[in-house]
Amino acid sequence: MKKYACLLLFALLLNGCDDGNLTVDSIDFDTVASTTCDTTNTLLYKLKDRESLLLQLPPSSLINDPTPAGKPVIYNIDNESQYRVVYRAYDGKVGVPNICGIIPPKTPNVIEEWVGTQGKIEITTTQITSAPSEVDGSTRVTGYNHSIIFKNITFLKPTGPQVEEDYVFGDYKITITPTPITFAKPEEAGECPEQKQVYNFNAAFYIMVQNFDPTLFLNEATPADKPRIRDITSTENNVVYRTLTGVALNKDYFCKGVATPTNPAIKETWNGTNGTVEVATQVTNNIVMHTITLRNVTLVKGNSSFKLGNNFVLGTVTKSKN
Repeated sequence: MKKYACLLLFALLLNGCDDGNLTVDSIDFDTVASTTCDTTNTLLYKLKDRESLLLQLPPSSLINDPTPAGKPVIYNIDNESQYRVVYRAYDGKVGVPNICGIIPPKTPNVIEEWVGTQGKIEITTTQITSAPSEVDGSTRVTGYNHSIIFKNITFLKPTGPQVEEDYVFGDYKITITPTPITFAKPEEAGECPEQKQVYNFNAAFYIMVQNFDPTLFLNEATPADKPRIRDITSTENNVVYRTLTGVALNKDYFCKGVATPTNPAIKETWNGTNGTVEVATQVTNNIVMHTITLRNVTLVKGNSSFKLGNNFVLGTVTKSKN
């Protein structure tokens, strides 16, 4: 009888332990997605039932541009104000208000904390691209994936330091809503003859062919289905796509030479690679109409790129023959 009583007492003691206590030997957030508190992306975090993993970065650390193969962006963990890694265990269920709240809730309480004191943060970035359009083969940049790994990170635990040679924080995805590349007046392209430029625009961007070959725009009709064709290069017939910020863009912005207005300001510049510029010319009485099509152009900014389309119509330049 005493033997059974002892077993019963032992079982009661086990069940009576405080389930708020959490013994932590390793950190495992492999299946948990990372997120952030706001659009500045200064604090990335992962949450489990009673655990959190926090990564603090300056806003400029997540660069929306693919990193070259084998060349991640690297930062030093400093445990100061710039690059911090912290793991916390709690005595109850943890939620977003505990991480992002201006005044965090009183509970749950932090019962164990590991602080990253040294090591490297390696970030490898890839571009997320839309599937090619079934209509014209065009693609757009829809986001970037930042894959984050801690290299040789030293965690200072309550029981002493612990080193992890490779600890995978995981992926953090940034979603981008592509700007529709449509013009305010799709049929009406503009021309700056002295600057050798043709363009079209809307309030927030423009696409321009610079340093065009003047023979593209001869005031002579082209045969049906036989436009004038020139290759896009870095020095001639080069294509540029620029997004702008500030006041709405209008026609007065163009043909200014060196005195191009500073407002709206240039936000991004994408340069065309590959592809051709094609001009089909119609002459009716004394009116000349040059319709400009950009074919198979890829636009590039840094290591990012997208396809403008198989046959993107810039518009039509209309002018008098004489």
